[in-house]
Amino acid sequence: MLRLMCKSKIHGCIVTQKNINYKGSIAIDRKLLQLSDIKPYEIVLVINVNTGIRFETYAIAAKYDSGIISLQGGAARLGEIGDKLIIISYGFYSEAELNNYKPKIIIVDKENRKIKIGK
Repeated sequence: MLRLMCKSKIHGCIVTQKNINYKGSIAIDRKLLQLSDIKPYEIVLVINVNTGIRFETYAIAAKYDSGIISLQGGAARLGEIGDKLIIISYGFYSEAELNNYKPKIIIVDKENRKIKIGK
């Protein structure tokens, strides 16, 4: 049996931009994508801590080490610049893989720069 588990999480990032005229997604600083092992076009769950809204979309890469977290397309209606987010990616794991399983947790500061990597 495979279980769907949290693979990684970017915790406490701040929305820096919105673009309603994009076809949909969330742009994330490429450095944060690499640290969290989220690939461009991977499906992510986004939780807006300010509003409690949760939505799924796919990640796209923003400029490396830019601190950009940008809500795109329809997702731009689900948050405001300055809102705090949690971005979660998932993976399927076998029972054997779960013996030593720990998700990657990336905690960021107010500028969306990594301050801690946990497992």
